[in-house]
Amino acid sequence: MPRTKDQLFTEMSQAGVVAVIRAKSKDQLVDIAKALLAGGCPSIEVTMSTPKAIAGIEQLADQFGDKAIIGVGTVLDAATARDAIAAGARFVVSPTFEPEIVETTRRYGQISVPGAFTPKEILTAWTHGADVVKVFPSTALGPGYFKDLLAPLPQLKLTPTGGVDTKNAGAWIKAGAVFVGAGSSLVSKDAMEKSDWTAITNNAKSFVETIKAAREG
Repeated sequence: MPRTKDQLFTEMSQAGVVAVIRAKSKDQLVDIAKALLAGGCPSIEVTMSTPKAIAGIEQLADQFGDKAIIGVGTVLDAATARDAIAAGARFVVSPTFEPEIVETTRRYGQISVPGAFTPKEILTAWTHGADVVKVFPSTALGPGYFKDLLAPLPQLKLTPTGGVDTKNAGAWIKAGAVFVGAGSSLVSKDAMEKSDWTAITNNAKSFVETIKAAREG
């Protein structure tokens, strides 16, 4: 029986990190997914900047759908969201908040993660049905921004993307992030170019351990 949206959301939150993949070829995705799962990271976001991303999502969903949570990133319109969900994406991530993308994602019962930056944008995205708001780019803001937002708005669920690595992931979690999004610090270009899947597994383990320690500390 397929896992419910709530079950998937719990799994994403427990692992604490979403791997953001910008691969040069969809042919690498299966090896990357295996490496991430071996490191304890089940949440895998295939960005639309990956060539033939929808076909790649379908392949991953077919092969790993029972143990991974496959999502789509860099979604700019509702049609792309719909196509990715049809291919097996269980969460939809956008760089900005577009109401029709959130509506489409919710219509098909999947997890909506729109991007926003200012407090007004973040609250608007949340009010329109976001399951988690991706604060992007979070690089310049730092974890203190989450603390400041969640003080008057504790109902928000937030995730940072941009500049997240194992050095600061724990600080983001302690500041209130439900999970972090990690791109090149988790799935590096170098590792992809060299097919160094062990490096990706080790990076995933480091992220999961860092997040666990931050939650226990």
